[in-house]
Amino acid sequence: MLAVLLETLPFFALIGLGYWAGRTGFFSPAATAYLTKFVFYFALSAMLFRFAAKLSLGAVFDWPFVKAYLLGTLVVYLMVTLVAVLRKRGVEEAAVESQCAVIGNVGFLGVPMLALLMGEAAIGPVMLVLSVDLIVFGSLIVILITGARDGRVSPAILRTVGGGLLRNPMIVSISAGLIWSATEFPIPGPVDQFLTILGAAATPGALFAIGASLAGKSAERLTVAGWLSFCKLVLHPGAVAIAALIIFDVDSFAASVMIAAAALPVAGNVFILAQHYGVAPQRVSATIFLSTVVSVLTISAVIAWVPG
Repeated sequence: MLAVLLETLPFFALIGLGYWAGRTGFFSPAATAYLTKFVFYFALSAMLFRFAAKLSLGAVFDWPFVKAYLLGTLVVYLMVTLVAVLRKRGVEEAAVESQCAVIGNVGFLGVPMLALLMGEAAIGPVMLVLSVDLIVFGSLIVILITGARDGRVSPAILRTVGGGLLRNPMIVSISAGLIWSATEFPIPGPVDQFLTILGAAATPGALFAIGASLAGKSAERLTVAGWLSFCKLVLHPGAVAIAALIIFDVDSFAASVMIAAAALPVAGNVFILAQHYGVAPQRVSATIFLSTVVSVLTISAVIAWVPG
């Protein structure tokens, strides 16, 4: 585990540097927002497109993998929902808390870190996890919150969800890359070099942006945040491991990537959704902060443990 911890430390050191810059005011909230926008729309999109363009859909899509990840994730999602209901939380709060328990920072932290730590073979499984998170669970939270407020699931909600997916640069860049891959044309040299240079900014930019954004997060309400962090960092990878290795017998390396991705801390976009809908943003903020800090140790432990 120590060897893996030493390998992950540079990633978390970049997050720490961003946190220092945000906490001291060297990086203002506006600067953090623009850096995040650059990474999200340009650098990370270039990286994902280039990765996807060098893969085939057959190499990325794997039904046992998808079913294992969905089953493990749904078990934790439903358990956290049940606990929220027993605590007499409404549908909206239960949806947000369940999202915290299963949606990790795969885009900003998982793609660059796992690709470097576990090799280029990890890219396909990581992108598949990211796609399931965005398409299935990213849609579910919007449907649940909007449906609870309207009293029904209307076609307007489905149009909103569909439009959001079509505008998400991560979904667009992965889809565009796979479409390019299907043509079997190589990426022209100058274009590939452009994507390489732009995509290289994704890793340091994303990690720095995570840290800077954490500087504005609250560490209050630690009881619920601790429970949700435990679910995200321990129960989620544990449930996914059982589903992948025992129930569906997923390829050991792909399963190890899936488990490592499930062990990532809570994603920042959960806070964006919570703030947008006005549902427990402080609770989400505390969970993101706590899960990211604790994940310095837990991610190393999980990567050191996983098979392959």
